[in-house]
Amino acid sequence: MDIIDALILGIVQGLAEYLPISSSGHLEIFSDILGLNLSGQQSLRFDLMLHVATVLSTIVVLWKEFAPLCTSFFTFRRDENTSTVWKIIVSCIPVAIVGLCFKTQVEGFFGGQLNVVGICLLVTALLLTLSYMLVTRPNLQGRSGRTARDITFTDALIIGCAQAIAVLPGLSRSGTTIATGILIGDKREKVAHFSFLMVIIPILGEALLDMKKMFGGTDAAAAGEDSIGWLAIAVGFIASFVVGCIACKWMLNIVKKGKLWWFAVYCAAVGILCLVW
Repeated sequence: MDIIDALILGIVQGLAEYLPISSSGHLEIFSDILGLNLSGQQSLRFDLMLHVATVLSTIVVLWKEFAPLCTSFFTFRRDENTSTVWKIIVSCIPVAIVGLCFKTQVEGFFGGQLNVVGICLLVTALLLTLSYMLVTRPNLQGRSGRTARDITFTDALIIGCAQAIAVLPGLSRSGTTIATGILIGDKREKVAHFSFLMVIIPILGEALLDMKKMFGGTDAAAAGEDSIGWLAIAVGFIASFVVGCIACKWMLNIVKKGKLWWFAVYCAAVGILCLVW
């Protein structure tokens, strides 16, 4: 992988992480277009570093929401912010189980399997369509026309299960979690903020574990095979962070307006192209 490849993939990640079109799926697609022959583990590691960049862009864009959460939680306050942090922690339980128990199986889906990406993109399109047709059509604010509610602990767990399933390439994490929250009756804007914040813990946790393996020597074999240099990783990281800051703000405005069906059409078209390819 050269610097140009890393730059392109960083831009793709920054856009696709927040737009409901699957960042992991698009990284697989563009890796195939660019002719990059990365193993599942190499692809997953590079993807992880790009995801860390977009997590940092989330913190920057949502700093006004993020800072009070940290302040309340670490000073042991009993307020709404602390409750939100506990909901985020609850939402991370399903993806933690998947990461601990099924990591090898998940890695097997990465590395150029465009048929898997195509199918998952079609599922993403279906979820986005349902969230629009059944809930967010004009003049409707919640499930079955009822007023949408704030996120409960049960809702957080359900959205967390959606995030765990969305580890598959092509199944958009933001699209899946936001659509799930809308379908169960939560407020669109609240779900969007929650979706972007809930990914911080699992991504940073996975990054720390991966860095421990690399520097601790427990992943020596994979490191020896790694064809992605640190300069390429740095270029991809910076591109992903900068573009991610822009895309995050854009996506929040899109969710407010309930225009997710645009991306359903896009995901369906790209999903079909992947299967035909």
